Amino acid sequence: MDPKLLWQRADTGSRISARFFTRRLSLRVLALLSICVVLYNVVYSTELRRRLEMNVQAPRHTGQPQHGTDTAELEDGPPSATCFGAELGHNGTEKATLVMLVRNSELHGALSSIRMVEDRFNRRFHYPWTFLNDKPFTDDFIKYTSGLASGPVEYAVIPEDDWSIPDHVNTTIMRAEMLRMAKQEIIYGGSLSYRHMCRFNSGFFYNQEVMRKYDWYWRVEPGIELYCDINYDPFTFMRENKKIYGFVISMYEFRDTITTLWDRTRQFLNHGDYNLCHFWSNFEIASLEFYRSEAYSRYFEFLDSTGGFFYERWGDAPVHSIGVGLFAPKDSIHHFADFGYSHPPCARCPQDDESHTSGRCVCSRNKNFDSDSYSCLPRWWKVNRGTGWI
Repeated sequence: MDPKLLWQRADTGSRISARFFTRRLSLRVLALLSICVVLYNVVYSTELRRRLEMNVQAPRHTGQPQHGTDTAELEDGPPSATCFGAELGHNGTEKATLVMLVRNSELHGALSSIRMVEDRFNRRFHYPWTFLNDKPFTDDFIKYTSGLASGPVEYAVIPEDDWSIPDHVNTTIMRAEMLRMAKQEIIYGGSLSYRHMCRFNSGFFYNQEVMRKYDWYWRVEPGIELYCDINYDPFTFMRENKKIYGFVISMYEFRDTITTLWDRTRQFLNHGDYNLCHFWSNFEIASLEFYRSEAYSRYFEFLDSTGGFFYERWGDAPVHSIGVGLFAPKDSIHHFADFGYSHPPCARCPQDDESHTSGRCVCSRNKNFDSDSYSCLPRWWKVNRGTGWI
């Protein structure tokens, strides 16, 4: 036999054996990886289901259909979110909630806002979320929003009396005024739902059953942006510094929407003139006890009795601002100048270097409503130097 042929056969066999061994090893590795993936998915799915169930389960209150986790322990201690992501930071200890008035159709904007607030702030503190709606929340809304929250979540339907036209309002006059305002293209002048929203935020949100356990709230609206990390607890800051109301943007109100608001206010409590400035209330961090006070409650009840929320289009921003200006000490109002915030069409960005060089904020300092001619912040700075606000 030719030795060369034997050599060739031996080499061919070894190559076949090596290929066979490599193929078997690859199959074993793939099988092992598949088993790991399956185990990971089982464990992850179980943990995710557990967290969603903890977020969605909550007691139902009479007259307030709800879904969510039980936050009753907030009456006596810190929020019940301590089991979520404690390694990311300490948990908030104030009786406070992030609150959003939202419709089911605004789910995408709500998710965007929740993600923004969680990433910039709440992943460190795990404060509860409270969602309010004049209609029952859909299963999808509950499923997706609760999946993003790092703390307890509650969903409540607003009682009909808090979202309806009072008996003392003449609907014929109201609808005629709405038509007139719509023809004149006054912003939201023809919207009834906007009037309900403004009246609710002016005088009812803080007394909802689901809100009564809290002392503080941070109002969050769908579609907002936060440009900066918030590395401290603003609720604790407010309490420790005896603050009542916190804002980020201040501007002038549209005169045609509040034609008689100040006249009515002077009927209630004679007090100078009003310059139309207000704190933009789509962002507020404030004391719920202030709104529940006798002074503010009587003021809202008087305004509501005049029908101005429906005959005109009084906004909750000027009502809140006038109320705070009348009944809260000047030094109890705080401007969160370290917050970068956007609610279309307005935005503000912190102007100091450290906020940007540290990476805490990502926003353009050139796009800053504080310096806009329509901003009331220059008037606020004068307030801090001792002159009047309203």
